[in-house]
Amino acid sequence: MSASSADPTDPPPGASPRVMRVARVLVRPLERFLRIQSASSVVLLAAAAVALGWANSPWAGSYHALWQTELHLGVGAWSASTSLHFVVNDVLMAVLFFVVGLEIRRELHAGELSDLRRASLPIIAAIGGMLVPALCYLAISPGGDAARGWGVPMATDIAFAVGILALLGPRVPPGLRVLLLGLAIIDDIGAIVVIAIFYSAGIQLAGLGIAVAGIAAIVALQRFGVRSAIAYAIPAAVIWCGVLWAGIHPTLAGVIVGLLTPARAWYGPQRLLDAAHQTLGEIHEHTEAAQPNPPELAGSLSRLGRAQREALSPVERMEVVFHPWVAFGIMPAFALANAGVDLGGIALGAAPGVALGIAAGLVVGKPIGVMLASALAVKLGIAALPGGVTWRGLMVVGTVAGIGFTMAIFIAGLAFEARPDLHGIAKVAVLSASVLAAVLTLIIGRRVLRPPEA
Repeated sequence: MSASSADPTDPPPGASPRVMRVARVLVRPLERFLRIQSASSVVLLAAAAVALGWANSPWAGSYHALWQTELHLGVGAWSASTSLHFVVNDVLMAVLFFVVGLEIRRELHAGELSDLRRASLPIIAAIGGMLVPALCYLAISPGGDAARGWGVPMATDIAFAVGILALLGPRVPPGLRVLLLGLAIIDDIGAIVVIAIFYSAGIQLAGLGIAVAGIAAIVALQRFGVRSAIAYAIPAAVIWCGVLWAGIHPTLAGVIVGLLTPARAWYGPQRLLDAAHQTLGEIHEHTEAAQPNPPELAGSLSRLGRAQREALSPVERMEVVFHPWVAFGIMPAFALANAGVDLGGIALGAAPGVALGIAAGLVVGKPIGVMLASALAVKLGIAALPGGVTWRGLMVVGTVAGIGFTMAIFIAGLAFEARPDLHGIAKVAVLSASVLAAVLTLIIGRRVLRPPEA
């Protein structure tokens, strides 16, 4: 068979058709699962369940020993060591926050946050959904070290929330999903501000100087027209080191890099089509020639590849690349490393305000805050409910926003870093309240949201 008439489904040279058919049969169910919107929340929940079971099993010692494993990095005479737990919480989570920064950048450029009128409802609803839970917590646990946990019930786990909402199927109108996404993104911005201001150590100016140098390097590379993502890895690492040295939690470096990522495509769809037509004509001429010129053919293919790559903006391209790794790798790894609480060693009665404050903030404070703030905004004429969204639907959004999970556990680790006893209580409260909020969302959603008519 000639190259021009080859079937695109033919196996590549050296591959076995029989082995490839078996691989497709085995992989196809996994591909279908990963396409399900709620799949990442299932993996996240499974990781948390494994961690909880492992930490309360006869092999609990191996669980804790695993995350305290020392990792060493050295170049010549220089060397550094840290724990596996630090790598997950401070390095890999920086990648998650990078994706959060990308989402915020995209929404500010051409999404729900690009128009103030359209963004006013999710902004106000998110603010209410952060303030009321924090006030609930402080009302229940007003003093001492326990008071540092006021930021824990402010957070919403966007992946889990979207996954639970997806389980309600067609009952959820598109406008309600968009409202949840906008609210969750504003919630993420609020969590970032809270971490930067209230849960960071004293600021070291030398570290800030290093971070600013990394930011300047990224801006300079963009001015020189550098499009390779690899070229930005070193400046991003410099920002991470600078933020860590400055006493700010290093995950915020991911947000900074995400916000610096360009949101405009170089080529765009139309220019991609034009470049593809031109380049395919050149390739056709090369293949029809008696003696094709390999360097010229490689140049044409390279131009076609660049046009394909630059049809999307760097923000969109990076989201496509990193989102599966974050959803199915980093977030489950974080849950596995942090959800393992020895329930036998937790004395909830030693600090009841922590557990009750977090549970009340997430399960009660979130929906009340979202509803009250939204009602006030609509009554004052600042915002309006999106098309297809009712007050009953908004109640479902407020309830599902009470799923704190990943972000709440993360903030709890920062709030109670010096108090392991309170940290354990906070993690149990976050897990319990998040599960309760998820169950309530499914119950309320099936009662108040009507499926679309056939």
